[in-house]
Amino acid sequence: MAVFQLQKDGSNNFICPKCGRSLHFEDGKAVQIVGGRADMSSILPKYECHHCGIYFQELLGSGFYDEHDLPKGSGPQNKANWIPTGDLKPVELKRDANNKCKCPRCGDMMDYVEGQAVRLVNGRPDMENVKDHFHCSNCDSYFRRIATTNYFQWSEK
Repeated sequence: MAVFQLQKDGSNNFICPKCGRSLHFEDGKAVQIVGGRADMSSILPKYECHHCGIYFQELLGSGFYDEHDLPKGSGPQNKANWIPTGDLKPVELKRDANNKCKCPRCGDMMDYVEGQAVRLVNGRPDMENVKDHFHCSNCDSYFRRIATTNYFQWSEK
């Protein structure tokens, strides 16, 4: 377990003790369930270095930070390459043998969701999954079919 006292650069941002680049601040999130147990470390803020693939969390307000590995595929390095939703044009999408397709927004693999019957949710019809569409769990994008073509367009949930 490596413990560091993080230094700041001229613009008052923490820098990575390994590579010297600015660390990205990530605020704490809600408690997450990991492996059937509550992961309380997710509620603490952290400083991420996407170049080194690590993050630092402060130990009990001491000014010293514990080093951890970043989960694969996490962080804004992926978001920086995402295409803004307003710039997405209709695109022809075809699913492969595994019912997956490359996401036009982030480049990750999307799942194909087949149309289902209308379901009642809280006494109201839920029309969300009535038509075939693609869903990307990485960028949380939905691509819905345009009429009866093979073209899909980004849509809000």
